[in-house]
Amino acid sequence: MKAQPRCHFMKDKINACNNILELIGNTPLVKLNKITENLTGNFYAKVESFNPGHSAKDRIAIHIIEEAERKGILVEGSTIVETTSGNTGFSIAMVSMIKGYDCILAVSSKSSPDKIDMLRSMGAKVYVCPAHVSADDPRSYYQVAKRLHEETKGSIYINQYFNTLNMEAHYKSTGPEIWEQTNGQITHLVACSGTGGTISGTARFLKEQNPEVKVIGVDAFGSVLKKYHETGELDTDEIYPYRIEGLGKNLIPGATDFDSIDAFVKVTDEESAHTARKISKTEGIFAGYTCGAVVQAVKQLDDEGEFGKDSNVVLIFPDHGSRYMSKIYSDDWMEAQGFLNNSNVEETPQIQVIR
Repeated sequence: MKAQPRCHFMKDKINACNNILELIGNTPLVKLNKITENLTGNFYAKVESFNPGHSAKDRIAIHIIEEAERKGILVEGSTIVETTSGNTGFSIAMVSMIKGYDCILAVSSKSSPDKIDMLRSMGAKVYVCPAHVSADDPRSYYQVAKRLHEETKGSIYINQYFNTLNMEAHYKSTGPEIWEQTNGQITHLVACSGTGGTISGTARFLKEQNPEVKVIGVDAFGSVLKKYHETGELDTDEIYPYRIEGLGKNLIPGATDFDSIDAFVKVTDEESAHTARKISKTEGIFAGYTCGAVVQAVKQLDDEGEFGKDSNVVLIFPDHGSRYMSKIYSDDWMEAQGFLNNSNVEETPQIQVIR
């Protein structure tokens, strides 16, 4: 299966896409150089911020919505409801705006103010819900979205955490793109796991081409995914608050195919934040928080001897640093979390004001 561009150009015609949605997918694969210079192997970032909504979630938004249209579930005047940590919501709001649907989003309070403002700017109605409550708490963004769906006539609930179309979107796009871009030479896929759709769908496709491709999921401390993968049990004692958005879960998402993932590695909030900032300074890629998490995971895996000199490792960079200006790219926020100390406080160049 070859990834197909949505925007088709023709000779002797004005070469313009019909709308911004045709720019979704076919994101570049970029070799990482400085941030991985002391690691063994070859490392490549699948830079999903090149999607028009600046994240991998554009892929599932367009796929799920167009499938609903094809089945007649979405019609003129419909409202789309979703649970989101920010990126999926932005993508759904973008697609909804262009296609003419109303959009209602239940968002975790852990989402950065930048993300929430972006959702509103795209015309979405936003409900901000407390992050550190159980999934079945009526205040959780899962339950709030369900309630809003039930209360809103003519609405559909995307439900990305339990919607298998989440996986299918990446099986049909991200996987084929990576296989084609690496000419089938990929040996490892390392990707963050939240809903699990990105890693699962991509992994399924790659393993169908070559079962030897090793797939490693990145999880957060405070999340249940790694232990569930290893034991098959949801251990609520694993759950505690953490800061990374869009990574890990306090429930088991139905959109995760754990059988397609070989192993998980956990990363800390602090190391992931600093690594994201370092990516921006070394590779010139303005990296989101989960981009830092996936590179941090690769560093830990390298320390464990996971890679060889001929390894071709693809890292999925899920989103863009602009979503985290008030968080990891803010020294004030970093200091408030206890992430800045005497050894790294000069990490960001100081501002000099000329008067």
